[in-house]
Amino acid sequence: MTGLQLRLRRILSPADGRGVVIPIDHGLTMGPIDGLGDPTRAIAQIAQGGADAVICHKGILRSGLPSLQLGRSTGVLIHLSASTTLGPDPHGKVLVGTVEECVRAGADGVSVHLNVGAATEPEQFAAVGILQGECAAWGMPLLAMMYPRGPTVRDPFAVEVVEHAARIGAELGASVVKTVYTGDPESFRRVVRGCPVPVLVAGGPKAESDEQVLTMVQGALEAGAAGVSIGRNVFGHVDPAAMTAALVSLVHGRIPMTDVLGQLRAARGR
Repeated sequence: MTGLQLRLRRILSPADGRGVVIPIDHGLTMGPIDGLGDPTRAIAQIAQGGADAVICHKGILRSGLPSLQLGRSTGVLIHLSASTTLGPDPHGKVLVGTVEECVRAGADGVSVHLNVGAATEPEQFAAVGILQGECAAWGMPLLAMMYPRGPTVRDPFAVEVVEHAARIGAELGASVVKTVYTGDPESFRRVVRGCPVPVLVAGGPKAESDEQVLTMVQGALEAGAAGVSIGRNVFGHVDPAAMTAALVSLVHGRIPMTDVLGQLRAARGR
């Protein structure tokens, strides 16, 4: 078994090839938003809920949180893309680290963000190409967050643009692709079929209800998704550990959504 395969097993479970990956990289982009004021607490809650892995920036990992809160039961990916909501172009992602840094830090994988259709799309393509080459050399899994965003994208959830964005991630050599949900299982099935690597569904903005989130996840799984990569609807939840556990039940336990929703409501009421 190669180093790449060994590390990938800490992101997608070897038991079913599925994963619950919780990103908490939002602090760089948007600041200490709800749920991320104390990243130590956020990571502890996510780990308690049984997530397969978390995604964070190197500064959070360097602070020693994984050794304090995760042990070796939860994988860690370092996110190497950055831009902020305060900048002139929030869609203009740049790299802020190297794969070697991630290896030295003990990460299990690397995460990168590419906005398809952005004004800086060519530069982002070039950066991801270089990063993927480094990942191949070091045996590191690459999770590519592929989003249709920019002046040429009229509808970022249209199936034809989402399936194109996901396919780009695979074409660039990503081990796993994360992208947005297209609204229903039938259309998202096209996205999954057109992407020859595992696809994780993104959570998007804070949802109005738990049922809305879980229904989306169930639809994505029905379409063939390999799991989820949901941030704000987990760490911003009133009970992040319970919400993480609910996602684990859906993704790995294959428990019906209505039963999972009932369990989540019961956990919140305890």
